[in-house]
Amino acid sequence: MMTARSLATLDPLEASRTLLGWTLSCGSCSGMVVETEAYREHGDQACHTFFRKTARDFVHHHHAGAVYIYLNYGIHWLLNFLTVTPDGERGFVLIRALEPLQGLDEMRLRRQKGRPLRNRDLCSGPAKLTQALGIGPEDHGRHLDHPECSFTLTPRADGEALLPAEIISGPRIGITRDAQLPWRFGVAGNPHLSAPFSIS
Repeated sequence: MMTARSLATLDPLEASRTLLGWTLSCGSCSGMVVETEAYREHGDQACHTFFRKTARDFVHHHHAGAVYIYLNYGIHWLLNFLTVTPDGERGFVLIRALEPLQGLDEMRLRRQKGRPLRNRDLCSGPAKLTQALGIGPEDHGRHLDHPECSFTLTPRADGEALLPAEIISGPRIGITRDAQLPWRFGVAGNPHLSAPFSIS
């Protein structure tokens, strides 16, 4: 059965697809991963390694499975992890959306801004899910299977990846560079996606 450690040795596109259906847990809260995005170290202008020296330093000083958490627009923490293939190709997987499974009341308390939130709004975005689960910068640089990591990623109970027909792909969103690359992946028909997919 694939583990978080072996997942991080896949190419970022393959890791992003394989991660769909896994469970992200933090404390008493958990959700099924329903949307991801892939980023490659080289040839991808949207990847932080293209324009951030700190990101280039990160990928060269950390191993596969290192947690990469950054502050987006100075407001929201986004959860990524580093992938490194056996031949040394590096990239990142961004976890974009979850289907809440456990701890929904706790998620709602963290996310609520003076108005009621539907279950489908709790984790339907990369900033929403980190807020809902209470994930922040304290895990940056730790490994996915580090005993002090505040969250865990576990595969589906049957150990099987989703079938290709269950996965939808399309252009990444929320970026301006290389946005046309179809490196955003989601569980087809799931209502907890961050946004509809644009299919070319």
